[in-house]
Amino acid sequence: MGLEGWSLVACVVFAGLWAGLTGMLTLVIHRMLAPMSGGEFARFLGAFLPVARTSWFNYLEVAGMVIAPIVALFALGTSAGAPFVLTAIGLALTVAGPLLVSNRLAEPNYDAMLAWDPDAVPGDWLRSRHRYFAYNWIRFVATCGAFGLFIAALVEHLR
Repeated sequence: MGLEGWSLVACVVFAGLWAGLTGMLTLVIHRMLAPMSGGEFARFLGAFLPVARTSWFNYLEVAGMVIAPIVALFALGTSAGAPFVLTAIGLALTVAGPLLVSNRLAEPNYDAMLAWDPDAVPGDWLRSRHRYFAYNWIRFVATCGAFGLFIAALVEHLR
């Protein structure tokens, strides 16, 4: 297997790990957070977000999910047909979901929520929590879509 095959394997691994992480967040942790009061929610985020935002794993994963498909696209070349197209769409989903939603939407929402006093959360705290949940779902769905496309590209490439 050449560079194109190994780079597609890397696409699958990075997207699969991120899909698992965002799956745990949306399918398990959201259910834990949903019944919490505003103060409980703020305290949880105050403990969770500073660690999650600076985790080396997050940086490695997002970098891998962007770099591996770029390498695959260059290695495949434009004449590669379906694997090229599937990888390009997977990269677009990765950039739109985990990268841009995180950077442009989720991070400002995190900043606002981390500024809350847990003993006096703002009256619109439910709106911020709804955005927190929605951004996580967008990233989860986009990553699962990219994961599926990268698997399909790898399978098609190996045929």
